[in-house]
Amino acid sequence: MIVTLTINPAIDRILSVDRLAFEDRAYITSSRESAGGRGINASHVIHSFGADTLAVLTSGGDSGKRLETHLSDCGYPIAVVPVENEIRTNLTITDQHGLTVNLNEKGPTLAKTEVARIERVVKDALAHASWLMVSGSLPPGVPSSFYARIVTMARQKKVKTLLHASGEALREGIEAKPTVVTPNQQEAERVLGRMLLTRTHYLEAAARLRTMGPESVVLSLGSRGAVGAFADGILEALPPRIDAVCPIGAGDALAATYVWAMRRKPNPADAMRWAVAAGTASARLPGMSFASLEQTREMYKQVEIRRAE
Repeated sequence: MIVTLTINPAIDRILSVDRLAFEDRAYITSSRESAGGRGINASHVIHSFGADTLAVLTSGGDSGKRLETHLSDCGYPIAVVPVENEIRTNLTITDQHGLTVNLNEKGPTLAKTEVARIERVVKDALAHASWLMVSGSLPPGVPSSFYARIVTMARQKKVKTLLHASGEALREGIEAKPTVVTPNQQEAERVLGRMLLTRTHYLEAAARLRTMGPESVVLSLGSRGAVGAFADGILEALPPRIDAVCPIGAGDALAATYVWAMRRKPNPADAMRWAVAAGTASARLPGMSFASLEQTREMYKQVEIRRAE
């Protein structure tokens, strides 16, 4: 199965408003709450596409109880690691024109014993895994080397890994040689210490990231698709133009679908095409929703894959 790790999950509160404008009021048109976190989002997509997944996650406090309630009918198994402190609550505000604001708490401080417990649960889950997705931010108290240790553990167990992180956790995780990393533009800019403004910059960034350790890189570029750096060269996945309604979560859909596609058929070019299709189709939906397999399949037909010249 595909195992996902969410060490810093959240209660996601999603507000839809009529419009977002500086120094002006907005009126809420809808409000909902769901279980959040990159790994949880990935398991949701993988399960909806018909593949087996296990979501490993932490849970603490009253918000943790609400998180578990939201996941009680998710349809896939979860492995909950109890922690003492309250898990975070994140707020996403989006308007009818696609303008989105995302406000995230840092998360609970974890003790060393809790971090060690999480590692043991992941280690046990690897016995049944073909892929491990290591996703999201690290809460306070967790060293930036944590993801690198998890990736190394998985590689020793012959389990393929996808790393979807940011900052020092991404930098150190890359050096642990995961199977693939899927940074977005901003995350790549922070690791490389430079702005990425042009197509040439994107191609160079993907290639540069690959030299830092991972077998493959899929650089997510939002409405511009993705650039992939693989053993046999650089590829671009170009989606059709769409009217984005809520792009939050599209990167999670991209990462999850890449692993889902690679598990079906180990063809990186085709997997990147599927991944960009899922991210693009999800961005067209309101309120941080994820495209279905059928919606993704229709978008897949419109995504162009080409080798970079």
